[in-house]
Amino acid sequence: MINYPQYKDLPENYIKSKIQEFLEEDCPNGDITTELTIHQDEVAKAIISTEEETVFVGEKVLPFFFDENFNFKLFFKDGVKLKRGAIIAEVTGKAQAILKIERTLLNLLQRMCGIASQVRQFTELADKFNVRILDTRKTVPGLRLFDKYAVAAAGGYNHRLDLSSGILIKDNHLSNKDLRYLLINIKNKNTSNLPIELEVDNFEQLAIGLEIGVDGFLLDNLKPDKVKDAVALIRNSTNGNKIFIEASGGINLINFEAYLNTGINAISIGSLTHSVKSANIHIEFKHL
Repeated sequence: MINYPQYKDLPENYIKSKIQEFLEEDCPNGDITTELTIHQDEVAKAIISTEEETVFVGEKVLPFFFDENFNFKLFFKDGVKLKRGAIIAEVTGKAQAILKIERTLLNLLQRMCGIASQVRQFTELADKFNVRILDTRKTVPGLRLFDKYAVAAAGGYNHRLDLSSGILIKDNHLSNKDLRYLLINIKNKNTSNLPIELEVDNFEQLAIGLEIGVDGFLLDNLKPDKVKDAVALIRNSTNGNKIFIEASGGINLINFEAYLNTGINAISIGSLTHSVKSANIHIEFKHL
């Protein structure tokens, strides 16, 4: 069974370097407006709260926006479902410094919570059928680890992190090639013993994959009844219960329930990260 590494933590150095990169992007030569309107000694208290129900993910990230010059308090753990109006965190410090950080912090926090909230909508049903909800590589460049972490923190599962982490043979790799020959060649050259997964959209490809002995199948754009037939064929093959099976392609909150009792191990959903709606979170300032 294919089991990719799960990103249930984020390296401290990674978080710090990314935050520094993000802040430099937003504030390359100072926050001109704030410097012209707020005195450098002015102190403020900022309250971070949510204006809608959301699944919170930010516990591992938010503290690194603030150093010892701030008094920062965080009130929730990652994965907790928050009610509208919940106060996530409070921070007190120099007003100029908080305003410099505000937009970057919100952009990242809103995205991570938006991903987590959408993941939870899927997992609340999928967990009952022991079906994993998987992310994909359809992430924003530079944000992949944050996206992957948000998925895992909300109860979803991480597919391969990158192109170096596993072998996934898709239609663009085939392009009139002999599939049987291609799979044999890949198995012979796979000296790192990476898991080999084959994307299939017909039963002829499936039969060849079973013959050569791949580790998993991605059933692409198949209707639930066809998925069920494919699963039966796979499970009845030699070592069929050890083969990883995921469904993908146009699966969303409207139609995904029909796939849950087909016998698959997982559903991969690109929209978890490629078209996520950011959570409605805001920061309220109180100048002290």
